[in-house]
Amino acid sequence: MKRWKILGALGLLVLLIGMVGIGIGIARMAMRWTLPAFGGAGLVPSAPGPGRWPGGRMGPWGGMRWGAIPGTPLSDEEAVRIARDVIAADGNPDLELAEVMAFDNHFYAQARERSTGRYAFEFLIDRFTGAAHPEPGPNMMWNARYGMMRNHGMMGNRWGASGEMRLSPEEARRIAQAYLDQAMPGATVDEEADPFYGYYTLHILRDGRIVGMLSVHGSTGQVWVHTWHGSFLRMVYGHEGEHGSFGGDGAAIAFLSIISL
Repeated sequence: MKRWKILGALGLLVLLIGMVGIGIGIARMAMRWTLPAFGGAGLVPSAPGPGRWPGGRMGPWGGMRWGAIPGTPLSDEEAVRIARDVIAADGNPDLELAEVMAFDNHFYAQARERSTGRYAFEFLIDRFTGAAHPEPGPNMMWNARYGMMRNHGMMGNRWGASGEMRLSPEEARRIAQAYLDQAMPGATVDEEADPFYGYYTLHILRDGRIVGMLSVHGSTGQVWVHTWHGSFLRMVYGHEGEHGSFGGDGAAIAFLSIISL
């Protein structure tokens, strides 16, 4: 009798463990379809409400890509539409789309303030799903007005919590060029240094063609290379015809790291 009681208890324990496992699996599936990771499959969440990203700069958001053939990349027109939807979801009528670039890893886009001409934030759009996500790096850690660390004084923001910068665009260019002379000989920085709240973002050029991007902190002069783009494909929106496509240095840029000059 004692043996049957033990077997019965073991059987009940196995049944309970199985039910818990099924519950966890269902929960994970629900999360996968409602909040997909950037670049993953599944449904793209709708535009966030007040207090969520992009208003709070925190998490994936973006438009749904309807009627697409699985495995086919977005067209340039779709990328521009999604980028405009992302900016509109911020709820700030002063913001406009400034630039969209195609890289082999994703589309890159910038939002800009109409009234000031100051750049607001940078974001990425998955080339296949259309899911959008805030760009990592300076956009999140150095952006004093639109970034996630704007109230915490982290990653150098203690020098420019209001977004005001000690360095002029010309000084930022000189610092960026000095970095490239050491880390990527033969490469040059673009003449335009896009001013965000706390830092500048610049194109990296070789033989007059874009091969990547970097940012310079507006007060400390720290350089942060955007290593996540891959190879540049083409300019989609803004600065049309300014630079041709060139993809040869994507791998080299992946080895560049953040330094202070």
